[in-house]
Amino acid sequence: MADEELRRLTHADYWDERYSKVGPDQQLHEWFRSFGDLEEFFDRNLFQLRAPETAPSILHLGSGDSTIPRDLADRGYTSQICVDFSTPLVELMSKRHADIEGIQWMQMDIRQMDGIPSQSIDLAFDKSTMDAMIYGSPWNPPSEVVQNTGRYLREVFRVLKSDGVFLYVTYRQPHFMRPLLQREGLDWEIQVETLGASDSSFGYYGFICKPQKRNE
Repeated sequence: MADEELRRLTHADYWDERYSKVGPDQQLHEWFRSFGDLEEFFDRNLFQLRAPETAPSILHLGSGDSTIPRDLADRGYTSQICVDFSTPLVELMSKRHADIEGIQWMQMDIRQMDGIPSQSIDLAFDKSTMDAMIYGSPWNPPSEVVQNTGRYLREVFRVLKSDGVFLYVTYRQPHFMRPLLQREGLDWEIQVETLGASDSSFGYYGFICKPQKRNE
């Protein structure tokens, strides 16, 4: 995909147009990995550590029309917030999940999540949402990429509890992503898992990011 096309992914009107054409029971796109593909990753980093009965607050960042919130609800997780900047998408998914307890859909720009209180989230989850902000050279990203990802990550850092965790699933190489994750004002403890590589599919990566020191 050309850089100009990739830049369009950062604008709500692009997604508004696409989601406005999706039927009530249609799915536009499960962004490159399904719940089944990620179940073991969730098991290690959510199910075993934060059981449903502990009622962890889960924030889905750029949720799109993924089935993962519903899949987690089926597992008993009943404190989920799904944010996306596309109004048609939020309206669609709110109706689609009206019968499910504990999933709230909010129209919001993840670069400025004023509706999410500081240090209120146990687990924030991003499945390639940040990837949609990135274009250009991975060695020397354009200033817009640096600014957008920086604003986003500072918001994620802000809303996480002191013992919270940010799970980020990406197809991008870790050595390109670490400089974007570790920057001024952010202090993460970062682990990386290699996920899903096989003869028939490319590998991808799961980042486990835990906030350390905070600027008061």
